[in-house]
Amino acid sequence: MLQKFRYHILLHLVIFMWGFTGILGKLIHIDAQYLVWHRILIAFVSLLIGLYFLKMPMRIRNRKTMLKVFGVGILVALHWIGFYTSIKLSTASLGILCLSTTTLHVTWLEPLVFKKRFSPVEFLFGLLVIFGIYFVSDNFNEEQYLALAIGLLAALLAALFSVFNAKLAEEVPSSAITLHEMGIGLVFISGMLWYNGKMDAGLFQMTWSDFGWLLFLGVCCTSFAFIATIEVMKRLGAFTVSLSINLEPVYTILLAIPILHEDELLNGNFYAGSAMIILVVIANAIYKAKQRERELKKGQTE
Repeated sequence: MLQKFRYHILLHLVIFMWGFTGILGKLIHIDAQYLVWHRILIAFVSLLIGLYFLKMPMRIRNRKTMLKVFGVGILVALHWIGFYTSIKLSTASLGILCLSTTTLHVTWLEPLVFKKRFSPVEFLFGLLVIFGIYFVSDNFNEEQYLALAIGLLAALLAALFSVFNAKLAEEVPSSAITLHEMGIGLVFISGMLWYNGKMDAGLFQMTWSDFGWLLFLGVCCTSFAFIATIEVMKRLGAFTVSLSINLEPVYTILLAIPILHEDELLNGNFYAGSAMIILVVIANAIYKAKQRERELKKGQTE
């Protein structure tokens, strides 16, 4: 029985770990930029080792493609800084909820990048998400509004690098793209820290607990999750994976209640708005899948 559903179990284990990344933003007590620097460093090294032993592609030979990957790597680094800054300023639940709007940004970015037709239905989904955010932000203070703005910007950056990566994946294996983006992100954040005078001994001042969580974040939630997702997508298909990933904010919010006691900080309107946003995101994934199915059938009959 377990053998039959092992890839489904693996998929939800990965999503659970991704859901835990928001919780780690609170459990790791170091600056957001330092956190991202350590995450990318650990992820880059462990991914390099993992891809080498699994004999997965790691090289990008085309110089023009490499320049594109360079730009996307910077977007990834900025996204993670924004995501963890939002969590540090507010709650893990708010940070991951903002991140769940990524797929809605993708709906208007894809037509621009892939020259696809604009969808009024997806635009309506976007308006519903804005309505959900209105509920979520009820009774926010100034710092929480700042966290919301940074979190939504982080989601936009995530949508940008997701769409650009999808385009790059037509030319280069995704394993090589991710490895190079981690390396570029590490160099970029190192440059940022050096420019701001933060590239000093403070970078390594942390508790053993912080160090343990950083290893879990870099190795399990990043490197292992990436490699596992590639394998799962081969077996279950892109639609099953993309639809299931929309459960990530649900896992985070459920974890945040017993671990961080965020239910004591957030009111009923937050959870009502959260439910609305998550349902819209899932409805959008189903709508896009049916749209692709209709396009495939139309292509076969022509």
